[in-house]
Amino acid sequence: MIKKISAVAMLLLTGCVGLPEGVEPVDSFDLDRYMGRWYEIARLDHSFERGLSHVTADYSLRDDGSVRVVNRGYDKGNDRWKEAQGKARFVRRTDQGFLKVSFFGPFYASYIIFEIDQKNYNYALISGPDTSYLWILARQPHLADEVTQQLMATAREKGFDTDSLIFVEHAQRSGQ
Repeated sequence: MIKKISAVAMLLLTGCVGLPEGVEPVDSFDLDRYMGRWYEIARLDHSFERGLSHVTADYSLRDDGSVRVVNRGYDKGNDRWKEAQGKARFVRRTDQGFLKVSFFGPFYASYIIFEIDQKNYNYALISGPDTSYLWILARQPHLADEVTQQLMATAREKGFDTDSLIFVEHAQRSGQ
């Protein structure tokens, strides 16, 4: 019985770092090229980002070798910026786009880069532990329609509900 309780406790502490069925992280991933600012182009809705516009994610290397993650967005309803800081670590290999990210202590969730512009690192498709989590990210606040449509088609093929995507506003705001 103690072994079962310990196993359940470990699962709760480590969080959910699985892969959605049919989603594979990119190989030949280069963390150095991924660092810096990304703009959220579209996302599936979740309470932690609900109502936010002007959403960005900044990635930088921490002294301990993990990745500092700073997510930021504007909450128009409360007229304020919201920010969440976390850390990410590789799950398998450092050349594979499969990380686990934590914003709440010991609890980690999957951060899976399953499509990326390998040439320039200008756009990426990100999944969480299941198909209810999806983000389209880009290096600029806007992405060409044909690229957006291509990324949506890829996500749809993998089982994501792309009809429910929220496209993020990125008009200029002070304090950004």
